Amino acid sequence: MNPSTRFDRSTEDVSNIVEFGHVNLRVPDQQLAIVFYVMGLGLTRDPYLVTGVDNGWINVGICQFHLPVGPAQVFRGTVGLVMPDVEALVTRLATVRPRLAGTRFEFVVDAAHVDVTCPWGNHIRVHAPSAKRFGRMVLGMPYVEIHVAAGTAPRIVRFYAEILGTRATLRSDTQGSFVHVPAGRGESLVFRETSAALAPYDGHHIQIAVADFSGVHRRLLERGLITEESDQSQYRFENLIDLDSGAVLATLEHEVRSMRHPMYARTLVNRNPAVTNTHYATGHEATVWRMPPE
Repeated sequence: MNPSTRFDRSTEDVSNIVEFGHVNLRVPDQQLAIVFYVMGLGLTRDPYLVTGVDNGWINVGICQFHLPVGPAQVFRGTVGLVMPDVEALVTRLATVRPRLAGTRFEFVVDAAHVDVTCPWGNHIRVHAPSAKRFGRMVLGMPYVEIHVAAGTAPRIVRFYAEILGTRATLRSDTQGSFVHVPAGRGESLVFRETSAALAPYDGHHIQIAVADFSGVHRRLLERGLITEESDQSQYRFENLIDLDSGAVLATLEHEVRSMRHPMYARTLVNRNPAVTNTHYATGHEATVWRMPPE
């Protein structure tokens, strides 16, 4: 190696949030959910865990949607996905449209992405792979964008920095101010300020894993923010607060796991939706969810 080579070592840093695991949204009808997430989006139902009729786990690279049956929940924002073949996605979505008639299902094709609305109103934005924007990801959930009230972003940055121990940053673009929180290898939480009225929180949640498991727990507990002591490897909290006044800035349940949780970094099966019983090629059944080596 050339001794004069200089590397930006900071690009290899990992936040205290070492994994973004899943988005959990209740659905009233699991059959419609399978039509949308598996037939339409082309994702994979986990073949090993939660395979009954009362819940469905849907794999997206190294992340998941969890879809327990119950009154519909709507994520207050956008779930971002990266998929390897956007044209094939559009074809699949058009194919399932008749099956989802009478629901809120819709999709709009834009030059930069495809905006998809699930049968119950959840907004999903699908992007093509982009090494510049999403790193080596070919299939995955690079971000979830949560809408929050105007003026709250700086205090949300402080909450994540001091309570979660993350490298949260305040940023802005043509849409205004937002918080960027790195989570895992290539995922992030984005809290986007909006002046629009926010829908009442309906209980949907996200799951993360943290390295400093006990430290985060202690800081949350000191402020009375723990809402569930799930087990040895997991707890939950809901409210993001102003650290000076205690005022609630936003509500989103976080299922927090340790790196010793049995399912931390579990390998997920991801099928290649282009391979079917009528278009089959041995050895091409699985989707590669990262770009090949450079």
